[in-house]
Amino acid sequence: MAPKKKFTKEQIIDAAFEIARTEGVDAVTIRKVAEKLGGSIAPIYVNFKEAGELVEEVYQRTLTVSRQILLEQNSGHPFHDIGAASIRFAREYPVLFRDLVMKKNDQAKYNEAETQGFIQMMRTDPDLNGLTDDELGMILLKMKMFQVGMSVMVANELLPDHYTEEQMIQLLNSAAEDVISTAKRSSEKS
Repeated sequence: MAPKKKFTKEQIIDAAFEIARTEGVDAVTIRKVAEKLGGSIAPIYVNFKEAGELVEEVYQRTLTVSRQILLEQNSGHPFHDIGAASIRFAREYPVLFRDLVMKKNDQAKYNEAETQGFIQMMRTDPDLNGLTDDELGMILLKMKMFQVGMSVMVANELLPDHYTEEQMIQLLNSAAEDVISTAKRSSEKS
């Protein structure tokens, strides 16, 4: 007879996500999740065959949270929103950000579908009118390099304490203006 479920799958994922949020993904173990829930490991194994499945759910939850932060930006300028969301995620979830960006893992590998999704968003940005998908892709890559660097600084508290999220976004916008104007000048020459 299968063990009786004491916790829902969602409760287990919530507990695992909380552990990852504060201690890192590597800290997520079946035993630690059971302790956090105040129960035994048996109900967890009813829902997950192994710890790897649970960790995958933690990564999926992290991506869901990241996408939600992006949706909340909604300034009318999607390109701006992508960068602002990254800074906010790095500030609110620094441990998870470091796990995703600074440790080698399959979750952070280049994803063509995600890149194309961002390019689709960028097409609706009035500041980027007239640029080709290739040009938008290059702008995205350049800004991603800048934004990841800034987000790493945020997650690792490498910026002065008085440096606000608004100031970071202004710096990001300034860099974006430079990259976009260079792309537009290059496009006009072609």
